Amino acid sequence: MNNDQFGIKEALSELGLKETNSGTSTGSNWLDSKGDILESLSPVDGNLIGKVSSTTPEQYEEVVKTAQEAFKSWRTVPAPKRGEVVRQIGEELRKYKEPLGKLVSFEMGKSYQEGLGEVQEMIDICDFAVGLSRQLHGLTMHSERPNHRMYEQYHPLGVVGIISAFNFPVAVWSWNTMLAWVCGDVCIWKPSEKTPLCGVACQNIINKVFAENDVPEGVSCLVNGDYQIGELISNDTRVPLVSATGSTRMGKKVGAAVGARLGKSLLELGGNNAIIISKDADLDVAITGALFGAVGTCGQRCTSTRRLIIHSSKYDEVKEKLTGAYKQLKIGNPLDVNNHVGPLIDKDAVNMYLSALDQVKEQGGNIIVEGGVLEGEGYESGCYVKPVIAEASNEMQIVQHETFAPILYIMKYDTIDEAIELQNGVAQGLSSAIMTTHMREMEQFLSQAGSDCGIANVNIGTSGAEIGGAFGGEKETGGGRESGSDAWKVYMRRQTNTINYGTELPLAQGIKFDL
Repeated sequence: MNNDQFGIKEALSELGLKETNSGTSTGSNWLDSKGDILESLSPVDGNLIGKVSSTTPEQYEEVVKTAQEAFKSWRTVPAPKRGEVVRQIGEELRKYKEPLGKLVSFEMGKSYQEGLGEVQEMIDICDFAVGLSRQLHGLTMHSERPNHRMYEQYHPLGVVGIISAFNFPVAVWSWNTMLAWVCGDVCIWKPSEKTPLCGVACQNIINKVFAENDVPEGVSCLVNGDYQIGELISNDTRVPLVSATGSTRMGKKVGAAVGARLGKSLLELGGNNAIIISKDADLDVAITGALFGAVGTCGQRCTSTRRLIIHSSKYDEVKEKLTGAYKQLKIGNPLDVNNHVGPLIDKDAVNMYLSALDQVKEQGGNIIVEGGVLEGEGYESGCYVKPVIAEASNEMQIVQHETFAPILYIMKYDTIDEAIELQNGVAQGLSSAIMTTHMREMEQFLSQAGSDCGIANVNIGTSGAEIGGAFGGEKETGGGRESGSDAWKVYMRRQTNTINYGTELPLAQGIKFDL
């Protein structure tokens, strides 16, 4: 299928993308292309979209020094004024929603509707951050000493490093950045080397708004490259907070590096998410939630549904309905709105998918919806695969592991206690859900003895989150929280203040120190 008919060339032009782009920016200043070239190959058709130069260590130094200098002035801008700049960014993103959504879809491989949804998440977090800019509150408390006042306040941290993943190439960056900016921080962003053009496009949009508002150079910085650039950020004592999204393996390395220098890390890592389908579930709702959770973004969401834990009395019916739904899935070009499932990100992801299927069979699983790589017209990239359903036990090693691909494991349970134990019986703890109309089951699932995940839903799937709630998980998911609620506090340092407005100096705890 010719992708020009979907307006890809026009979208690239609107976003200011060239055939070869600098991947290093301190804002409006794009540094000369000196590093290795990253080629962005679309998983949609396998063709080259564009090139981006990697950041050299010398350029990284220039970026950090510029960011440090920018922080000195940006932190003094009143928070509502910073919020006004973010409001304008939201308006600019509305103008570029279609071309940016197309780029997300074409460079990453998710459906165009999901690409538009990702840009909408950026717009939503801008709106959230604007309101937040007038609510960066502290606390007041009573002092035990007369004529004293105590309170707590929050100050910006400084330079925030953001390492994002390919599966949400723009949204997760915006979750971090918009909050960090209204808090008074400056940001250095390293996008995934698999989706570098999305990073350059976002920087182009930001630069326009910043120029109109005289925002200092260095508030928004971009660096590109492989894991070595991530290591520079993680080991840099000038970067007090590193927010990293990706695999648990990657997160452990980032966390160790940042922790060794006593920095702060915000880690959003792997998920192994389950939906419990109760005997009292509305199966129409349950099947829809399970289907999108398992195959949306071709199973490449950290919140993708990996496991279905089904009550034994409903097991055969759910299996039959789900198998029928899988047969109706249309796999193909994600820019075509008639298709449900696009490609995996690259050939390495395809190989991991195939390896996982081999392990399912070796470990005793029973594949009931067969997989495989699609070939022929429209599948030339070699990245299109068939979504799989396999009967498996929770204890199987492959089930315990997160495979970033559309593989769904189904299993039985008899009691709600057993179901919750199965749900919690993995190393990851991001998202979870129960499908039930039984009030007691709902409440038990959400209680302290229920789901051990950072996200626990009732009668909606594991995938998809609104920006108003804090997003993140427990255990090997990393424990971080970003986006809504009070996640803004991670981007700030907390300070306790005591003011003596009297004429004497009484000491706390009644200590006497008379001369």
